[in-house]
Amino acid sequence: MFIKSFKQLTKKNVDIAGGKGASLGEMTNSKIPVPPGFVILATAFDRFLKETDLTQEIEAQLKKVNYDDINSVDRYSNVIRDLIGDAKMPNDLQKEFLAEFKKMSVQGGSEKVKFVAVRSSATAEDSEIASWAGELESYLNTTEKTLLTNIKKCWSSLFTPRAIFYRKEKNLHNTHVSVAVVIQEMVESEISGITFTVHPVTQDKNQMIIEAGWGLGEAIVSGSITPDAYVVNKLKGENGFEILDINIAEQKKQIVRCVKP
Repeated sequence: MFIKSFKQLTKKNVDIAGGKGASLGEMTNSKIPVPPGFVILATAFDRFLKETDLTQEIEAQLKKVNYDDINSVDRYSNVIRDLIGDAKMPNDLQKEFLAEFKKMSVQGGSEKVKFVAVRSSATAEDSEIASWAGELESYLNTTEKTLLTNIKKCWSSLFTPRAIFYRKEKNLHNTHVSVAVVIQEMVESEISGITFTVHPVTQDKNQMIIEAGWGLGEAIVSGSITPDAYVVNKLKGENGFEILDINIAEQKKQIVRCVKP
């Protein structure tokens, strides 16, 4: 079994579901309203690499990388991603992923799930030595037709130039790092945002940063817009918190959900 629902996951499952997957499980079990979905566990990617005999080939390509030459990093990143993209996914994995997607569609009732977000979730994410947030890829507006392709793209995003540099920077290039994939129903959000529960610059645990923008959150995550930002003190104020600073940005564009299947 290479799939778990959000309800089957907690923060203790980062090793198989990655940071995103484990966090979505934790929020779901805390009764926070989370769009439905499931996680393709990192063991599925490991199985894919074993079945296609790619593990040693990928290691061989990584050893050729000259980290002082950006062209070298780009070249071997493309080679590795092409290897993963061209390899055939084992039939049992294909059937399992598509069956879970169809089950998700049935659960959607008359408004069947037509679009999902396919999101990478690194198993080393948010560890004490590294946070992979923003380093790997996500694919929006994914349908049943494009599901398997986008899953493989998420797997291969563990080897983008940014991810290769990051692994080297954090001394993880000799450490096993895998990637799970989150499949989640897309919602047509008017406003979205992200929260850093600890101030990312000062590391003040009593402060958090909330960033917000119009449309889907991908605009914020990808850096294509400058979001509004709010600095919040968790410990003060009548409601148990106090807004310390507000910075409203000019936002001239947004990302919206595709309306055609």
